[in-house]
Amino acid sequence: MTVDMESVILEVLSKLAPGKSASSEEVARAADPEGWRRLTGHVRNTARGLARQGKIVITRHGKPADPENFKGVYRLRMT
Repeated sequence: MTVDMESVILEVLSKLAPGKSASSEEVARAADPEGWRRLTGHVRNTARGLARQGKIVITRHGKPADPENFKGVYRLRMT
């Protein structure tokens, strides 16, 4: 199964209220409710690319994170 993760991320985030964020798990579950665990790395890599382009923001502890150097639990929100 090939997933257009960029589209999934943008779709999930577009449905949120302004200023709200989604976890990587929420995005992965939206792409594949049963096999979401194997998609978490794909979510992270795709989110990095979208953040570099300025389309989304990756946050840690509620603050923007550097897309090149973030570790651990993170969330995604629209810019």
